[in-house]
Amino acid sequence: MDCILRCYHFGMMTERSASKIAYFSMEIAIDPAIPTYGGGLGILAGDILRSAADLELPMVAVTLVQRKGYFRQHLGPAGNQIEEPDPWFPDSVLQSLEGTVTVRIEDRDVLVRAWCYNIRGMSGSVVPVYLLDTDLPENSDWDRTLTDTLYGGDQHYRICQETLLGFGGISLLHNLGLKHVSSYHMNEGHAAFLTLALLEEQLKLRGYTVPVEADVEAVRRRCLFTTHTPVQAGHDRFPWNLVRQVLGEGRTALLQQCGFGVEGVLNMTHIAIHFSRYVNGVAMRHGEVSQDMFPHFPIHAITNGVHAATWASPPFQELFDREIPEWRRDNAYMRYAVGIPCEEIRKAHDHAKAALFKEVHRRTGVSLDESVLTIGFARRAATYKRADLLFKDIERLKAIAKSAGPLQILYGGKAHPHDVGGKALIQRVIQIAAELRDDIDDIRVIYLENYNMALAKFIISGVDLWLNTPQRPQEASGTSGMKAALNGVPSLSVLDGWWVEGCVEGITGWAIGYDSKISGDDSAAESVSLYEKLERQIIPMFYRAPEAYAEVMRSAIALNASFFNTHRMLHQYIANAYSPKTLIQKAQEVR
Repeated sequence: MDCILRCYHFGMMTERSASKIAYFSMEIAIDPAIPTYGGGLGILAGDILRSAADLELPMVAVTLVQRKGYFRQHLGPAGNQIEEPDPWFPDSVLQSLEGTVTVRIEDRDVLVRAWCYNIRGMSGSVVPVYLLDTDLPENSDWDRTLTDTLYGGDQHYRICQETLLGFGGISLLHNLGLKHVSSYHMNEGHAAFLTLALLEEQLKLRGYTVPVEADVEAVRRRCLFTTHTPVQAGHDRFPWNLVRQVLGEGRTALLQQCGFGVEGVLNMTHIAIHFSRYVNGVAMRHGEVSQDMFPHFPIHAITNGVHAATWASPPFQELFDREIPEWRRDNAYMRYAVGIPCEEIRKAHDHAKAALFKEVHRRTGVSLDESVLTIGFARRAATYKRADLLFKDIERLKAIAKSAGPLQILYGGKAHPHDVGGKALIQRVIQIAAELRDDIDDIRVIYLENYNMALAKFIISGVDLWLNTPQRPQEASGTSGMKAALNGVPSLSVLDGWWVEGCVEGITGWAIGYDSKISGDDSAAESVSLYEKLERQIIPMFYRAPEAYAEVMRSAIALNASFFNTHRMLHQYIANAYSPKTLIQKAQEVR
């Protein structure tokens, strides 16, 4: 019997309660029906935990219940994004844990309960996910909303949520008997307050009130941190008056005694880095960028991946089960996709494409042509992702479609409710789609609303080409192209994030631009490269050399899917990040 089914009561010890790794993340994509994620960060977290269960890794996870979800997106006729709550009911899908913990916020006690979701691996191994919840009648009306909305509200709401995640998560694990976790893994800086909770415990243990380096080092030995973005907006900063208001004088003083606040604000990323024995970026290039951002700390790199069994579409699952029976257990076996006949790859993709078009028609009433080259661009709508780069020279794009072959382009993605630029980008794409619809028959553009995990499964497997156009070097990794490759869909992408490692020109896909080290806006040159690749290589190959295109599809699976997966990724974490003895020695040598 697995440990979670034996520990409903806080404080119960079980024979398997000494889990080694505690994974903290503000968002986790547990299940398509549970909207506790906003984008790539949460999708990645869910994939990591699914692989951990498959690999029987002793791991637990902590997040917030997010009762109202991220948000449900509707798009008006002019492309204006309308947000609505996306509520769900934890008691219908989660196990309730009895008891509560207390978190001190603004000099008052906030009671926190927890729910549990068991992620089961292939062999039945379980990784429990604990979801913290403040919606209790003992709390004030405002406190009851603190676990309602992912990334909602203002800075005050955000720091209160992060206080709950860090302090509440540590208290919960202790009450579950998990007091000797060897690795606390912080997935972004939102969870950084867990280090302060651990430091308080260390001081209490030693009977100190002021930390010394030995106390800080004791916390470092237990913590590691993954940073996910070079974009400054992704690194939470809170003014000291707000920190003092929420955390209180004692905890604020403790942070200042550790040297934080030189900038006049509390930077959550700096806390996480300072208290971690191991810090990593999420791609080799991102590791280099992060090292430049944080020059006083050693930054490593472990490139992201995706959970293969989750993101392979049903037609490809059937194909892999038949041709590569070991692929689910060991994703590296997908290397042997080189031996799958190209005709079988094409048949599987045709089925996935038909399923996508059926879903598009169900959602929009629009019927698409399965013989037409279909391009996918679906991800969080942020300005640096440049969803409109394809339309930089619309007349050139029209000419390409007329001479080389017609195009269908599917878009999807939500802008954060406070991201004015992201919302404007969605509007621009939708307005361009309307103009093209009225002007030319060779290009059809559809923006699918309310992009989520369920819709993503259709798009990443059913399109013929995956497009990615971030402004370098702001794409830390990206995983949507990895999911596409798993389904035999090659990428056309700017050389940033994972694509620096995954692109073998003309073999696994195509690069937009040339030098991965270029930073800043190079839109003019990149749009020229984008059009040239479409006009001279990709469109002609798709329509006039389908066998050659199928070979690229097969190589995308064999070379990219076999490596860019969370099974490989977790093996790297085990070897490099979750092995404390070696890392403690390395950290001491560096420091």
